[in-house]
Amino acid sequence: MTQDWLTVERAEQPLVVSFPHAGTDIPAELEPRFVSLWAARRDADWWVDKLYDFASEIGATTVRTAISRSVIDVNRDPSGASLYPGQATTELCPTTDFDGAPLYRGGAAPGDAEITRRRETYFTPYHAALRAELDRLRKIHPRVVLFDAHSIRSRIPRLFEGLLPQFNIGTNGGRSCADALTGAVEDVCAGTRWSHVVDGRFKGGWTTRHYGAPERGFHAIQLELACRGYMDEPDLPSPDNWPAPYSQTRAGEMRVVLRRVLDACLAFARSG
Repeated sequence: MTQDWLTVERAEQPLVVSFPHAGTDIPAELEPRFVSLWAARRDADWWVDKLYDFASEIGATTVRTAISRSVIDVNRDPSGASLYPGQATTELCPTTDFDGAPLYRGGAAPGDAEITRRRETYFTPYHAALRAELDRLRKIHPRVVLFDAHSIRSRIPRLFEGLLPQFNIGTNGGRSCADALTGAVEDVCAGTRWSHVVDGRFKGGWTTRHYGAPERGFHAIQLELACRGYMDEPDLPSPDNWPAPYSQTRAGEMRVVLRRVLDACLAFARSG
């Protein structure tokens, strides 16, 4: 199934890979309202869909939105409640970027009615598609894994101190999936030259928390990558250097690891 902003590629193995933040599309009518279109796209999960473009080869279903997270973030609580109370974060329809700078020109930020419209136009169909694919596969398999794929700049002082670990595994404190799945993904990450953490700064967004129901055979896990592991990440991103072009050569080592991660997810799902 493909719409102009939503793509679902169906397969039959018990694994769904979701890409909520790889999109950069901004509707033309919204463009003049943003302070900068570059800034409105800067916090995308750059090239993550390309990193995992082997997913279909291993029989995983993929769900991807092309809409920029600055229009609506489909990985936020639709009620507007914060996923990280007491910590800096962005909203369902963000009004600031990760660094805290305003995204919209004065008076141009979306009000309640527009937030509702964006939620109904993008958020609800995205999650209806995700729910449908999970339920479809659950009828075939006793276990299904939802793998939520993300990336983020390695240094964002407003969101976290210092340098982010390369692999950030999120399981909502162990509630969204079985310990065996967490351990399998962690073992792959621990076997690399890069750093990793489980339920550190990023414990999983709304998607992981909403769909993870291990007692019903739905196991959800998030992997947030620090961008430096697969692309040339500048210390200070600017319109001249960000995003760095995608390079299969530069990303090659990371892709090998991510293939092992998804293989581990499949092995867990098949063992149920």
